[in-house]
Amino acid sequence: MSFQHKKAKAVPFSAADVANVANITRASPYIQRLIDDAKLRDNLRTAVDSSKSAYGRLTNGKAPAKALLEDKKLQNDLREAVEAVRDATTALTEAPKKKARKGLRLGRKLLVAVLVSAAALAGSEKLRSKVLDTLFGAEEEFQYTPPATTTAPPPASPVSAA
Repeated sequence: MSFQHKKAKAVPFSAADVANVANITRASPYIQRLIDDAKLRDNLRTAVDSSKSAYGRLTNGKAPAKALLEDKKLQNDLREAVEAVRDATTALTEAPKKKARKGLRLGRKLLVAVLVSAAALAGSEKLRSKVLDTLFGAEEEFQYTPPATTTAPPPASPVSAA
C-alpha cells in the first residue's frame, strides 16, 4: 500500500458528499434538529450505548428470560435506553424553536428603539427641551425684577448718655 492510497482513505467525505448532506438537512427538519440540538444527540447516543450494553448482557450465555428477571445491570441499561429514547422522541416532536422566535423580532426592535431614544434624550439638551415642550407645553419665560426700594432714612444711631 502506498502513502497516497492511505491518505485518500483518511478523508471519508468528498465535496459532493458534503453538498449532498447540506441538501438533506434542508429537506428534513428532523436531520436539521439533530444537527442543531446537542441534548438530542446526547439522548440518542445514550440510547444506543445503553442498548448495546443491554444486548451484550442479554446474549452472554444465560437464558434471556432469566437474565431479564435477575440481572440488575441489564435492567438499568434497558431503563436508561428507554428513558433516552423517550426524551429524544419528545425533543423531535416538539415544535421547532425558530418559529417561536419570530414573534420576538418586533419586541426586540421596540426595545432597541426605546434604548436609542433614551440615549439621545440623555445626550441632547435641545432634544430634551423640545420633548418636554411637546408633552407639557411651552414654558412661560419671565424675568425676575426685584421690587423697587424706597429710600429710607438711615437707621438712627444710638444715643450715648454722657
